[in-house]
Amino acid sequence: MQTFRWVIGGFIKLLLGIWLISSAGMAYSAPKTVLVVGDSLSAEYGLPRGSGWVALLEQRLHDKKMNVSVVNASISGDTTSGAVSRIAALLKTHHPDVVIIELGGNDGLRGLPIQSTEQNFRTLVADCRTAGARVLLVGMQIPPNYGRSYTEKFRSMFTDIAAEQQVALVPFLLEGIAEHPELFQADRIHVIAAAHPRIVDNVWPHLLPLISGK
Repeated sequence: MQTFRWVIGGFIKLLLGIWLISSAGMAYSAPKTVLVVGDSLSAEYGLPRGSGWVALLEQRLHDKKMNVSVVNASISGDTTSGAVSRIAALLKTHHPDVVIIELGGNDGLRGLPIQSTEQNFRTLVADCRTAGARVLLVGMQIPPNYGRSYTEKFRSMFTDIAAEQQVALVPFLLEGIAEHPELFQADRIHVIAAAHPRIVDNVWPHLLPLISGK
């Protein structure tokens, strides 16, 4: 009888171990959604379809066999206020696990008040958190012809908001690109397709922990 109980007990432990491993695997491989809310730099402005960084990001996730889908809700010319007006519908429709906010460039190019842009970022972060999504804020810079004070405040705005709201930050989307004129389109604002793999490299290390839940 004692031997029988030992066998049964061992069998139960084995089944429990298998269940725990299976459950952990299911949790790790559960499908996730990344929502990108951005402007023309994310909307493939002036590029062949599928050559922008968002499409390349989705391809990298697929190549690494990560069960993550990417929804690109970026609109050329969009501002932070425009995103505020549509974020609720996007969150309700896509139920994202992570939201990448790549905005602010058009606010800066239009010389909009920094305080207004900051408040819009706060609203976007709050709405995403209420919907249960993690946030990755993407930093941007504008040309120096807007004046030293404004350009410096604009650049530091992203770091300030990320620290204040305790969200992940890509310090500068065009890191390693901005200093190379040959990587820009004729308008000197939008980058060519050859630069977009580097953008993915800039985003990737900051996005990965959010996807893996770390």
